[in-house]
Amino acid sequence: MGRPRGFDEEQVVRAARDVFWEKGFDGTSTADLCAATGLNRSSLYNTFRSKEHLFLRALARYTEDTTDGQVELLDDDGLSGLDRIRALLARIVDDAVRIREEGPGSGCFVVNTTTSFAAHDPAVARLLGTDRDRRLASLRTAVLAGRADGSVHPDREPEATAWYIVSVISGIRVAEQSGARREVLESVAGTAVEALRA
Repeated sequence: MGRPRGFDEEQVVRAARDVFWEKGFDGTSTADLCAATGLNRSSLYNTFRSKEHLFLRALARYTEDTTDGQVELLDDDGLSGLDRIRALLARIVDDAVRIREEGPGSGCFVVNTTTSFAAHDPAVARLLGTDRDRRLASLRTAVLAGRADGSVHPDREPEATAWYIVSVISGIRVAEQSGARREVLESVAGTAVEALRA
């Protein structure tokens, strides 16, 4: 029987996530990962096989943590459809400001990866596509709920509106990276909500 590992694999994945988030895939060296995780090169690669595999684990952990919270808001039957979307956009603004002030990286790990790496790696593209489809499905549900309860304008087509909200979220995150103040981000979110109102 092999010797049990002396480290928490999930803690290592989260530490690696923060380095990849800050430096990107190409900018992250094995030495960076060893320093962040406390593992030597041999332990790192014996456990995770490759830098690419560790990156996928880190990105998957980020998308699961982030999307779980978003889906929970969007599936809240206690809120109108529009209020679910409003709550989601408020969380996006809060997260963007918090990440700028104290987060491990700049902007959103998913947005950064989508614009810099996903087109070159099919496995990354698949992971991000699955995550995107999950978020779009919850957004469509919230839009349909809003049309049914009268809070969202009946002309708002669910698929296009879901993509619109995803685009607004990406825009908020890029605006934050560009230095937009909280008040500006909140105004963007508020304008998007008003565009959906019945």
